[in-house]
Amino acid sequence: MTSSTTRPDVDVVVERVADVEGWMTRGQAETLYAAASGCPPGGTIVEIGSFRGRSTIVLASAAPAGADVVAIDPHAGNDRGPQEIDGYGAEAADDHVAFTTNLAAAGVAARVRHVRKFSGEALDDVAAPIDVLYIDGAHRYGPALDDIRNWGDRVADGGTMLIHDSFSSIGVTLAIVRHLVVGGRFRYVGRSRSMTIYRADLGRGRAANALRQLAQLPWFVKNVALKVALTLGLGRVMTRLGRTAPEWPY
Repeated sequence: MTSSTTRPDVDVVVERVADVEGWMTRGQAETLYAAASGCPPGGTIVEIGSFRGRSTIVLASAAPAGADVVAIDPHAGNDRGPQEIDGYGAEAADDHVAFTTNLAAAGVAARVRHVRKFSGEALDDVAAPIDVLYIDGAHRYGPALDDIRNWGDRVADGGTMLIHDSFSSIGVTLAIVRHLVVGGRFRYVGRSRSMTIYRADLGRGRAANALRQLAQLPWFVKNVALKVALTLGLGRVMTRLGRTAPEWPY
């Protein structure tokens, strides 16, 4: 792992990833940047689900000197994105090449340690504690719950956990309700659209913490309804009518 030089401004980093394929708004990029910037020198940042490196570049660019930045993604052609759950083996090699190429072009390849494994198989590849954990892996309930529970348990006291597609994906949202809404360790800080921020410093106030998360459920219902409408062809109909179709919510 090479030491960080001067940390680039967030605007510079956002520009660097503008053409990198992935699902991340500017606000979410700023959220990741702030979280990684807050990692202590020599700390550990772990990302689960890197795809083609968009979020990885943001995390590595903002990481302090000596931080261990670990990207965990099997690039196996599964859970690639919206409605791309399985059967994309032919694209897996392209994803891996794009990932390594994009990191090199952004100048952060030497800062990132890629673990090409499924997240459940990579637990022994990263030593605890983790200072910043970003979860954007499989969105089905079981794998999402395993990531939140197994990797979340490794987050240091006072550390940060971020989860993408919260209150947007059904599986991720159910996992959050099961483990975090009723949990006693992670405090809900807020969200940038579907990217939630948690801190491992809850202590007291569990009821209020649960209510603040449950208050996001109406937005979740809206997102699910939009996904159903887009799946049924709403986007195509709007395009034919000369209107701009809404994006897949993320």
